[in-house]
Amino acid sequence: MPTVAHGDAELYYEIEGTGETVAFVGDAGYGAWQWGWQHAAVAGPYESLVTDLRGVGRSDGGSDIDGVDTLASDLAAVLADAGVDAAHVVGAGLGGMVALQAALSTSRVESLVLIGTAASGDGLDVHPLWADPDDADALGRSVAAGVTDAFVDAHPDAVERIVAWRAAEDATGSTFEAHAAAVAGFDVSDRLYEITQPALIVHGGNDAVWPASRGAALAEALPRGEFHEVADAGHLVHVEASRRVNDDLLGFLAGV
Repeated sequence: MPTVAHGDAELYYEIEGTGETVAFVGDAGYGAWQWGWQHAAVAGPYESLVTDLRGVGRSDGGSDIDGVDTLASDLAAVLADAGVDAAHVVGAGLGGMVALQAALSTSRVESLVLIGTAASGDGLDVHPLWADPDDADALGRSVAAGVTDAFVDAHPDAVERIVAWRAAEDATGSTFEAHAAAVAGFDVSDRLYEITQPALIVHGGNDAVWPASRGAALAEALPRGEFHEVADAGHLVHVEASRRVNDDLLGFLAGV
């Protein structure tokens, strides 16, 4: 699978399918496992590009992150290396912030799908969503923090699989803290009018960490923003309600 050197980081990405590129950018500390449901849905009618944030999974360089700017620059480097002039960028949490910054600072964003994110990190504490990859019990609790109790009760096998994937792919504490600091320092709320690309904002109505009100406000402030709330889902709405999110994603892409 391809990698690209950018600064002091070696950034991993993988591509499947043909057509217009849909690039997936992950949440703070999470590995590529989080896109398993969406990647499979788009890799056919579209080219799916999944990249690991620096310091996560198969990408290194997690100790040198100067806010979301660094991660947006990383995304641009990956797209350039892959020969992608412009992509439909799908970002979750921190990845949504990266997508917003990339739309402001590069010409490589065709459209945006922003899942469980916000225009500013002010007042957000993302720590409940992460745990030491070597601590299975803590990982289980952090998965539960990202979904609803109903999902945990109904799908214990899925929670167990997610814990195993996270143990193999998620970031260590130092990288996660750098990601958390990037979230806390991010604020483009006064520049959203500059982002004129079509944007779909998807948010779980029961997101306890990134409140759905922040997603609604983001959609309202974006010139071409559209807000879809999935009422009975948590922060990991694209996992918990993957069919609904995939329908929204594919419908949005077909209309762009």
